[in-house]
Amino acid sequence: MNILNLLKVSLRAVASNKLRSFLSMLGIIIGVGAVITMMSIGQGSKESIREELSTMGTNLLTIRPGADMRGGVRRDPAQMQTLKPADYEAIMSEKKYVTYVSPEVTASGQVIYGNNNTTASMYGESTDYLKIRQWEMQDGDFFTEEDIRKSGKVCVVGKTIVDDLFGGGDPIGKNIRFKSIPMKVIGVLKSKGYNSWGMDQDNVIIAPYTCVMKRISAQTYYGSIICSAITEELSDHAIDELTDILRRSHKIKEGSVDDFNIRSQAEMMETMSNTMDTVTMILGIAAGFSLLIAGIGIMNIMLVSVTERTKEIGLRMAVGATGFVISVQFLIESILISLTGGIFGVLLGIGASSILPKMGMPSIVPAWSIFLSFGVCVVIGVLFGYIPARKAANMDPIDAIRHE
Repeated sequence: MNILNLLKVSLRAVASNKLRSFLSMLGIIIGVGAVITMMSIGQGSKESIREELSTMGTNLLTIRPGADMRGGVRRDPAQMQTLKPADYEAIMSEKKYVTYVSPEVTASGQVIYGNNNTTASMYGESTDYLKIRQWEMQDGDFFTEEDIRKSGKVCVVGKTIVDDLFGGGDPIGKNIRFKSIPMKVIGVLKSKGYNSWGMDQDNVIIAPYTCVMKRISAQTYYGSIICSAITEELSDHAIDELTDILRRSHKIKEGSVDDFNIRSQAEMMETMSNTMDTVTMILGIAAGFSLLIAGIGIMNIMLVSVTERTKEIGLRMAVGATGFVISVQFLIESILISLTGGIFGVLLGIGASSILPKMGMPSIVPAWSIFLSFGVCVVIGVLFGYIPARKAANMDPIDAIRHE
């Protein structure tokens, strides 16, 4: 058996029926292209979310009220009022693994300037907020500790607010009304655009938390407290530290459940990554079914080819070719069709993946998806070429020569 000769014979056999060979390859081309495209979408979305969460600070920690049982009924954490000014003061005085801290109070409502109005969210924060969120000012200044002490009616706004209320003009020094409360604009934030969940991050107003608590929401508790650990590596130590501080502040007994939750950005990133990995796997499996169908198509075409070439097979066996050599030839033909389709499929997948970002979809082609596709193509060529190869090898030479 000469492999080189068999390869030449197989190439001639594939090339002699160009249209049929192309149709056999088409399923593989579409299947491999779909797998690579789906993998690139999944990987691109995963990296996009990770980058977006990283811009908020990989060492970000968020403290929120926890659920509680009252009268045998579990209450919604959003209704809990467990985070108080005393907690903020305790954290500020005892923190070692935490650098910046900001109480957070939110409110939503109509914002008015002159004849223009829009709906926006107002966040009550401390002076540390921009450092925690890694946000920068575009124009003007952020409010000061003095504004917080006096519950100053000052605010900074996002680009969307500037566009909606001021037509893109300079808003600094002008007064807007939020729920009938006049607020002086002292700064404009740098634009962040939309996040992965479709939320406009620039449709925001940030004011001193004392102002939002006393003048707008009329509440004595915080909706949450956000912190920044010294480094991402020390986030777990910071969580343990904050847990101890809050348990003492809330006088929670040993063995009792915490009435608060602390989540790290790293934990959220890991959760989102795992979710996207699952989505990517599902997309890959869905695209992989097209490869299975393509393999069945190759097997059918090869079976037809065996039937059509029965006399040729008989002549070759009559002059000394063994059944094993015949089966290897048909296996090589099957693998050639599969691999050639795989090459065009990879090109199709890479091409489609390069177009997706222009359509607003994140896309990154992982190298392993290309190698995996080639590996699958070889397996498909062998598995679905085996039955036709066996059929050809088991033919009786005399009956095959007589075949019309």
